[in-house]
Amino acid sequence: MRPRIGAARRAWGTLRGVEPTARTPSVVIVMPAYNAARTLERTYADIPHDRVERIILVDDVSGDETVEIARQLGLHVIIHQQNRGYGGNQKTCYDAALEAGADVVVMLHPDYQYDATRIPDLIEPILAGERDLMLGSRFLGDPLAGGMPRWKYVSNRFLTIVENAVFGLRLSEYHTGLRAYSRRLLETIPYDRNSDDFVFDQELIAQVVAAGMRRRVGEIAVPTRYFEEASSVGFQRSVVYGLSTLGVVLGYMLHRLGLRRSPKLTARSGS
Repeated sequence: MRPRIGAARRAWGTLRGVEPTARTPSVVIVMPAYNAARTLERTYADIPHDRVERIILVDDVSGDETVEIARQLGLHVIIHQQNRGYGGNQKTCYDAALEAGADVVVMLHPDYQYDATRIPDLIEPILAGERDLMLGSRFLGDPLAGGMPRWKYVSNRFLTIVENAVFGLRLSEYHTGLRAYSRRLLETIPYDRNSDDFVFDQELIAQVVAAGMRRRVGEIAVPTRYFEEASSVGFQRSVVYGLSTLGVVLGYMLHRLGLRRSPKLTARSGS
């Protein structure tokens, strides 16, 4: 077996009496934004900027000053010409981050619900080569104390139990707005085939499991905040989301059993 390129370079440097300098991994934060003007500055202020190379905000035709504030903050801004939905926004986010050379991509909702100061702990397992997907979980703490509505707590717990049973994972939460991905993962799974709606995140996790990367998923505790300015999906939309999530689980089961193969759950060719 040939040695990995990194190991070969270190050996060559030692033979020459020169210690090679390792390239610092590029960490890019992406923000899928829609009417985030009231919370964007606070979210930005909590980001550990010394650990991040670039912040990309993708605006999905906001009706407020999201774009103006993002530009004042010095973010790299991409503007959709028409609303593409939460999932469609993320597709643009990840395409842009990979094009920018990201080794680690952090997806952060700009609504100030999630504690961005936890980003260094979130990405550390990926930088160490131990994980390819890290989730910032509200349920490793007390989300009710942070203001989460009880009906949302119950529905989240139910969906998480179902997903753990089917995906073979032991996560405390699947439905978080703070996530980190390795470049390898985003280049392996066909996220571009996913829904443009909120269920995009659950389809992505199903793809990760289908690609045989179950053991490369981890999570850390992240405190959350619920307040008037923070975006929140209403009850009716949450019902639709919950049913869509169960649909993702069913689709994964049918794919795994060979009863209905899904192109969404087939890794990119050459990966």
